[in-house]
Amino acid sequence: MRMEDMVLFSVDDHLIEPPGMFEGRIPKKFEHLEPKFHHGENGDNDYWMVGGRRTVYMGSNAVVGRPREEYGFEPSALSQLRPGCYDIHARIGDMNVNGVAASINFGTLAGMAGEPFLSIPDKDFALTVVQAWNDWHIEEWAGTYPDRIVPLSNLPFWDPELSAREVRRVKAKGCNVISFPPNPVLHGQPSFHTEHWDPVWKACVEENVAICIHFADSSYAVPSPDSPVDAMISCMPIGLYRVAADLTWSPVLRKFPDIQFALSEGGAGWIPYLKERMDTTFRLHSQWTRQNFGDKKPSEIFDRNVATCFIDDPIGIKIRHAVGIQNITWECDYPHADCTWPESADRLWRDLQAAEVPDDEIDLITHRNAMRIFNFDLFKLRKREELTVGALRDQARAAGVDTTPMKSGSGRPPSDSEQGPVSMRDVAKQLGARNEAA
Repeated sequence: MRMEDMVLFSVDDHLIEPPGMFEGRIPKKFEHLEPKFHHGENGDNDYWMVGGRRTVYMGSNAVVGRPREEYGFEPSALSQLRPGCYDIHARIGDMNVNGVAASINFGTLAGMAGEPFLSIPDKDFALTVVQAWNDWHIEEWAGTYPDRIVPLSNLPFWDPELSAREVRRVKAKGCNVISFPPNPVLHGQPSFHTEHWDPVWKACVEENVAICIHFADSSYAVPSPDSPVDAMISCMPIGLYRVAADLTWSPVLRKFPDIQFALSEGGAGWIPYLKERMDTTFRLHSQWTRQNFGDKKPSEIFDRNVATCFIDDPIGIKIRHAVGIQNITWECDYPHADCTWPESADRLWRDLQAAEVPDDEIDLITHRNAMRIFNFDLFKLRKREELTVGALRDQARAAGVDTTPMKSGSGRPPSDSEQGPVSMRDVAKQLGARNEAA
């Protein structure tokens, strides 16, 4: 196999919700509350009005296409972003130039799993907003290119019965993937360790819907306000270690043996240690902790029900069999700072070759595992040869997709000081100033 022959399925990318996405999707009784997009003064600080509340429009970390010296967390207006962040046609062009055949896209206004909609006081209206967002994603964002974009939906997770019904509703519309918060307790909801969520898990199993858990809470990743922002960036993916352990030790995977979870943006290299540590914990402590996995080990339950993904993880590729060759997938993370656009295929190919990965396993990692886990047939509407890295890049060249770095000048440094590393305090101060301006 050559690099140009790979087929890339990115299981974790992001979108910036565009203006007008809610138009025609809100019932008449709520039309006075319909979410509206507003451009800020001077083309800065765009924002949404949702349910009468002003929500700062955050293109947070949507820095793809900028020179690296302009990376940061501050993007706050569409004018500061590459169009592929919010325009589906431009997104396909950016996927083509990167050699990416298929993509799962999480929201920004909606958070990673619809968490912001939980704060809407009128829960009937909140449900309407969740469903309108889901319908837009399924019908317009993904529906415009059903051969390339995988539909994803959020849940009204303040109510498990409503959530279960939403799983079935979006499944009927062709959506096989939902997103769920990594720790519902942080949002005032019950944990994985209760029966509260059983209606949701049952619906997902019966409908063959995969559940993505994307890291979202950075509080545990910031030792102090003085910590360099680099420390937080380094720690964010490993936060899913905690979620994976909590989920494996919960009753969920044993009670619903056919359920499918996917850890989004967590990396892969740490997975073998987690599995080893859980098995050691079970062997040494289960007698007094009263854990019962029957004739299986925690690692075997994890392997059966939980998938993972990586962006740029050479060690994870090298130890892929310890990670779980049937459960490891690849992601691009467009348009965030960790993505390697437009060189993702090149970087991935380099690491696959360094690890001497055979062709059949390259196919598993790059697309076949993802096709199975997320119930999305890449080759239903297009032939394989039309979706390879080489074929897609040929399309991008023919279309003239421009990858020239955007020197917009909007990449304002978080700190006025040029001395020492940027700290978390600097970033918090910058974001706070932007919120006040909005």
